[in-house]
Amino acid sequence: MGDYQPIDCAQHEHLEYSVLRRIPLVIEYLLENKIERERVLPLDVLTRDGAEWLKFQRQDGTASELRLDRIVSAVE
Repeated sequence: MGDYQPIDCAQHEHLEYSVLRRIPLVIEYLLENKIERERVLPLDVLTRDGAEWLKFQRQDGTASELRLDRIVSAVE
């Protein structure tokens, strides 16, 4: 994951706060050069393979992970 670009500290704190408070978010993220949008419940912010990731639960109950530098926006 040598191409990982760290995100702004304020954005990182917002994600961590949402995890701690179990605040659902609407995230927009880049997937294969297209912006996707979905409502999720953030579960954890973790570090792996030289990058930071958001673990979240989709509305259908499935868990997934997304690299933080792929997130375009995350709002309540």
